[in-house]
Amino acid sequence: MSKGSKRLINLNTISNEDLLQTRLCDLPIELKNNWVQNCVIKLNKELSSKGIRLKPHVWISDDWFSPDGVPGFAVPFFIMHPRLIALEKEMIGEVEGGDRAWCMMLMRHEVGHCIDNAYHLRKNKRRQLLFGLTSTPYPESYKPNIKSRQFVRHLDGHYAQAHPDEDWAETFAVWLTPRSSWRKVYADWPALKKLNLLNDILENIKGELPLVKNRDRMDEISNMKMTVGEYYKIKKQRLGLNKSPVMIRDLKKIFSKEGELPAWRFVNDSKTQIIGQVAKNTRLQHYKIMKMLREVQSTCRQENLKVDKLPGVSRKQLINLITKKSEGFVKSSSPRIIM
Repeated sequence: MSKGSKRLINLNTISNEDLLQTRLCDLPIELKNNWVQNCVIKLNKELSSKGIRLKPHVWISDDWFSPDGVPGFAVPFFIMHPRLIALEKEMIGEVEGGDRAWCMMLMRHEVGHCIDNAYHLRKNKRRQLLFGLTSTPYPESYKPNIKSRQFVRHLDGHYAQAHPDEDWAETFAVWLTPRSSWRKVYADWPALKKLNLLNDILENIKGELPLVKNRDRMDEISNMKMTVGEYYKIKKQRLGLNKSPVMIRDLKKIFSKEGELPAWRFVNDSKTQIIGQVAKNTRLQHYKIMKMLREVQSTCRQENLKVDKLPGVSRKQLINLITKKSEGFVKSSSPRIIM
């Protein structure tokens, strides 16, 4: 297939092989008339209801991020079309922001960075004392204290603990979320001090126009020449998904080479039930179980395993396996969360 015009690419019919050879800049995707745009519209309404006059500009890139000094944020290409969502699910095991609820959670987080940039809020001395300094170096990974009540809980992985700016963005997201009842939910938490301070700071800018108004778009997808396949090679390396398959012998007792439903897809579709039951069995944190499931999905894909029995039976066997392996898996793998 030629790497030519976007008009020649139909995401509904293109083969996986050709899609992986397509450059990111040639993907026929845009925000206009897309479900993601509807999320942006909802986000702007939430900001307006709080008296905030910022309307962040949004563009498509290869990940979720808000660049320093820019009152806008990027959304990843892989949520822009059902085919791309399916590919991300197949390659990575989950799609960050791939449904409306998750997308809104991430957008509320990103706009927390945007409002910081738009109004220079990081200069507030009270914020610096309570949240920490923006100048604090970002870690490559972090180890959260899952019992801490010094931080709000919004995104998975206790992300507020990653960096002072992420603490701010997560606190903002909780504050912005409609009907979050944050005063009640965090009534007995030290994190309430952060919510109250953020509320006071935002009261002071209510109705004010942003001080920073640039429309910069860093790493816009239209400038990205790497192919979709190259993108996933790099991403898998970063997430540690390119290691040797794990639990092959055990998984081959649950799945086989026969059947129609790919085992990796079955695991993905069952992840909510699996995570919930394993967490109940082991009291293991959800993000750690999710890490195990990514490894399981990777093995199932590499070994081309299929579901060859009743789904309920396979699900129960898989839950028992992960429950049994969880302690050893967590001890042998890094307890830190990759940024």
